[in-house]
Amino acid sequence: MEGLGFSFAHLAAGFGAGIVALGAGLGIGKIASTAMEAIGRQPEAAADVRGTMIIAAALIEGVALFGEVICVLLAIK
Repeated sequence: MEGLGFSFAHLAAGFGAGIVALGAGLGIGKIASTAMEAIGRQPEAAADVRGTMIIAAALIEGVALFGEVICVLLAIK
């Protein structure tokens, strides 16, 4: 029975990693979409919008990396 719990831990870590990657991809896609709309409406604010978009995408990637690390730690424990 010990092996079955170990297998479920790996399965849960795999699902968790997939959900984290999916959430990060959707979040960055939404940021890029709204940034392109904003640049289309006000082209003179493109530099400000682009900088804000890059910072927000980096923060989302940081949270996603943290989630992936947690899933790996669950898998190897």
